[in-house]
Amino acid sequence: MSRVLPYPLLTAALLLMWLLLNSFSVGQLLLGAVVAVAASRAMAALQPSKPRLRRWQLIPGLLGRVTLDILRSNIAVARLILNPRRERVSGFVAIPLELRDKTGLAVLACIVTSTPGTAWVEYDHQSGVLLIHVLDLVEADDWITLIKNRYEAPLLEIFE
Repeated sequence: MSRVLPYPLLTAALLLMWLLLNSFSVGQLLLGAVVAVAASRAMAALQPSKPRLRRWQLIPGLLGRVTLDILRSNIAVARLILNPRRERVSGFVAIPLELRDKTGLAVLACIVTSTPGTAWVEYDHQSGVLLIHVLDLVEADDWITLIKNRYEAPLLEIFE
């Protein structure tokens, strides 16, 4: 890590994204480079902690499971929307988590929020309780079991 480019991969990725989103010209290249370097230096000022992956080989399986769950949820939400006669009850579910790693919690937040029909509402660091909103809440205990077994358990193995 250098002082000029503390995160060279982040800088390169941001510059590439800038050029993909804008037309390529010398001016856009220079402006994108300035923005990418500034963002990289701002990231260095935040001093993020580096995640420690204990069992990185579990990541592809978790990624596949999440992808499949997102597809299933898309279908379920589409059925709910297209069938207005079916009555649905939305609600909140409090889930006690064992996961305490910040990176693991961030990944869990991405998983829950990217799955249609669910939303991460709140996480209490003291008690370790996650509050989610579910569009079609049938049984709260089923959601607790689903989140803990399908997502939290592999994240615990990966990060803690």
